[in-house]
Amino acid sequence: MKVLTIQRKCYFFIKRIFDIICSIVGIIVLIPLSIIIKIIFLCTGDFNSIFYCQKRLGKNGKIIKIFKFRTMVPNADKILEKWLKENPEKRKEYLKDRKIDNDPRITKIGNFLRISSIDEMPQFINILTGDMSLIGPRPVVPDEVNNYGKKKDKFLSMRPGLTGYWASNGRNNISYKERMKMELYYIDHCSILLDLQIIFDTFFAVIKKEGAK
Repeated sequence: MKVLTIQRKCYFFIKRIFDIICSIVGIIVLIPLSIIIKIIFLCTGDFNSIFYCQKRLGKNGKIIKIFKFRTMVPNADKILEKWLKENPEKRKEYLKDRKIDNDPRITKIGNFLRISSIDEMPQFINILTGDMSLIGPRPVVPDEVNNYGKKKDKFLSMRPGLTGYWASNGRNNISYKERMKMELYYIDHCSILLDLQIIFDTFFAVIKKEGAK
């Protein structure tokens, strides 16, 4: 078991305080934003929930439920399951990269929410509850963590983040193997300065819509 140094403990304490402040501000913005998005959904004939909840792995492998604005059709999970069964070659590709090019399940408003990264904003709720952090490795689905092999425990040693080293540097433009290296690099080198750099990079990545799909 890795023993935290005093410097490391101070870093995580400051990080948590920063998370709480940012999440409160984020939720204040989230409330009117949710109302606007709900109205847009209704105008397009979509009367289902604007939110989507998915099980992911949190710190130390704890199962958490993360929140997003829904960007796909309501029965997207069943459609994906059926599609993967009918397309074994595409299944291999999906399990490798965890994405589908020109995904037909994504709605028009959902595409905008993804490109603008607005779909991730409900995760400020997860940050406030302590399941996530503002910055950290992006949360993965349970079976996905096996890709990390012997480094699985290291990957799960930190709270997952709303953004992170990989998420602020290319996202979907980067191979999954490179993504894993970047996530592990952050865990080994996380610091206040690196976190500030990630916030800065994330802002410009969102503005330029880099790697958003």
